[in-house]
Amino acid sequence: MSPTILREKGYRFFFFSREETRMHVHVVCSDGEAKFWLLPEIELAKTII
Repeated sequence: MSPTILREKGYRFFFFSREETRMHVHVVCSDGEAKFWLLPEIELAKTII
């Protein structure tokens, strides 16, 4: 299950409920997708184009 948090200007922000314990968010758009760590500070985890 991947609940959508926000849809804004062609971007979809979501998370997987059973993925990792470290807080993060996935972002997808027509150009690809990315994963961002949220703690201890916002940091790009990986991109897929």
